[in-house]
Amino acid sequence: MKVVLADYGAGNLRSVCAALERAGAAPEISTDPNAVREAPLAVIAGVGHLESAARGLGPLSEALRERAAAARPLLGICVGMQLLFEESDEGGRGLGLLDGPVRRVRARRVPHMGWNALAATAPSAVLDGLDGLDVYFAHSYAAEPASAVAVAEVDHDGTVVAAVESGALAGVQFHPERSGAAGARVLENALRWSRSA
Repeated sequence: MKVVLADYGAGNLRSVCAALERAGAAPEISTDPNAVREAPLAVIAGVGHLESAARGLGPLSEALRERAAAARPLLGICVGMQLLFEESDEGGRGLGLLDGPVRRVRARRVPHMGWNALAATAPSAVLDGLDGLDVYFAHSYAAEPASAVAVAEVDHDGTVVAAVESGALAGVQFHPERSGAAGARVLENALRWSRSA
């Protein structure tokens, strides 16, 4: 199955590609709006600064919005999940596909880095079978959805939204490509989800 990763000029694209290949996908990294718009599954993978990532998307931003409007599956990873939302405390604006801001994590230890057990809060095709499993986080900001799209959370001096899912949009704040067997299952689930979305 073809998966296109939106290339915004930074991030963890190679490691996500390798993880998608292991999950059975045929990933490619692209700056072509048509490829991002039309692929069976598009992924925004990311590390780093939201404002820089949003700027780096350039013309891909409109292609991603058109894709979402057409209910074509779109998965955001880490900063990629944050880009699904509106403005960020880090600076800049996301794609505005989901309602709510991105806020600095309110905890004694920031960044939130390391392994945490997922707690499912709603049914999710992308997180099927992952309730209670440990996944790897590395972030200082997190989405605070304004609507009921959160499907998992973790505890880090309080609740942090770990994943969202709404129709053909999904996002995970953690890094599947760094989360071992649990992360592999997330990507396998995402491929199945995208076929049925």
